[in-house]
Amino acid sequence: MEHPLVPFRPDQCAVWDPLKMGKATLYQSDRLLVGLNAFEPGQEHKLHAHAGMDKVYHVLSGRGLFLLEGREEPMEAGMMLIVPEDVPHGIRNTGGERLLVLALLAPSP
Repeated sequence: MEHPLVPFRPDQCAVWDPLKMGKATLYQSDRLLVGLNAFEPGQEHKLHAHAGMDKVYHVLSGRGLFLLEGREEPMEAGMMLIVPEDVPHGIRNTGGERLLVLALLAPSP
């Protein structure tokens, strides 16, 4: 985003890809990355972890599962998950509609 002080609708910046999870960076500095993860039905972001970075997911639309080491937690629009550094996590769209998740990473990768 060129002008981060201008209000905008994140969903209008989503990148949808029929082959893999779509990613869009909305803002990035040395301290923070704000991005969108866009999932078509059946797509997932496999279990992974970030050394030295915390992550916050906020579900904007759709439903699916938060993947956590050893378990899966249902998610839907309005839900949030806070993931501390080094904790394995992922997302799977188990619904029949698109899933859009805002992702905040600090510090920025």
